[in-house]
Amino acid sequence: MREPGTFRIVERLQRIDQDILPTQLRYHRKRVLVSKEFTFDAAHHLHCYEGKCKNLHGHTYKVVFGISGYPGETGLTVDFGHIKDIWKSRIEGYLDHQYLNETLPLMNTTAENMVVWLFEQMEHALQTEPYAGLTDGARTEFVRLFETPTSYAEARREWMIDE
Repeated sequence: MREPGTFRIVERLQRIDQDILPTQLRYHRKRVLVSKEFTFDAAHHLHCYEGKCKNLHGHTYKVVFGISGYPGETGLTVDFGHIKDIWKSRIEGYLDHQYLNETLPLMNTTAENMVVWLFEQMEHALQTEPYAGLTDGARTEFVRLFETPTSYAEARREWMIDE
């Protein structure tokens, strides 16, 4: 290692198997969590609720996915691009600019119910092709769904899998 804070132009890039041996990659052996967030706009109304949310209204939601795994030979746990692909191809179409009471499975479209659905979608996607096997041990650890900037519901792996 060189002294931090010094500047120099790199003359040659390091290469695995030449400058760094796979046995030297000690940071590749620990489970690590990566997180990616997305936003979407949607309308809904709540059933069995006496308050202003019983009327049709909308939110700009933010969803945060926490996914863990063991880094592969590249050092990546889960490629952020794969998380984005799952979001775009398997989840976003049910949510963005939609009337959630019609596009989601039968439920009262509370943040609490929606976050469980989101957890199930991400977990299922990680276990099926083309994502299964891309990362060693990839799994959904948590999903956080913000209905407003200061209010969110969360689903955690230990609550979804172990119960």
